Amino acid sequence: MEKTWMGNIGVNVLYTNEAIVEVINKLKYKHKSNVFFLNDHCYNLAQKDKSYLNLLNDSDFLLNDGIGIEIGAKLFGFSFKENLNGTDFIPALFDRLKVEKDRQYNVYLLGAKPGVAKAALDKLQQQFPHLKFVGEQHGYFDVDSNEAVIADINNKQTDILLVGFGMPIQEKWIADNREKLNCTLTFAVGAFLDFSSGQAVRAPGIFRKLRLEWLYRMLKEPKRLWKRNLVGHLEFFYYVLKNRRKKLNAAD
Repeated sequence: MEKTWMGNIGVNVLYTNEAIVEVINKLKYKHKSNVFFLNDHCYNLAQKDKSYLNLLNDSDFLLNDGIGIEIGAKLFGFSFKENLNGTDFIPALFDRLKVEKDRQYNVYLLGAKPGVAKAALDKLQQQFPHLKFVGEQHGYFDVDSNEAVIADINNKQTDILLVGFGMPIQEKWIADNREKLNCTLTFAVGAFLDFSSGQAVRAPGIFRKLRLEWLYRMLKEPKRLWKRNLVGHLEFFYYVLKNRRKKLNAAD
């Protein structure tokens, strides 16, 4: 699918409804697809890790997440239509699948701490009874268990796999194992399983409306997130301006 370039990273520019339609078409026709989300932290990581940069650009969908990415896009001369963060996008996709009467799709949850994926599975199954949540596995399994985890995902006839290991581990795991996975859609979902389980609480509506959900999360977990957010935002704009300058120099 066509992407628009923010320097050296190509991202899809879509309304939520457009993205959902495209993703459901992949699902219905069993076209294997990876769906990733780009925020400023992800952008920063990709500038330091070429393999990560390449797999982001090789993704079937790279959707925009957060106000930093929106501001960065404007420096490259374009604007996003809506914020497509995974925590809102995935429930919207699941809700839309209610109208797909041809079959009940199977969903598998992979990631987070022990017990979190199971709690998320139970709550999501209640919330979306038209889907079948067929399995879960926490993210703290060892390397020797990797093949068994993949076998379980495939044996459960998974259609949609949600992987929540955090960036960049989740995207790298998906890219490294995609050929072995039979599922149609694979999402890198970050903290979605934590939110879905109730382990983590989303920011109040006013923070989300003001596009300051990152600030609320940082206030809740300052030791873990202060550097990623405060230093990371400055780092992001450094890389954006650097890549923009490269683009302008190349055009001269």
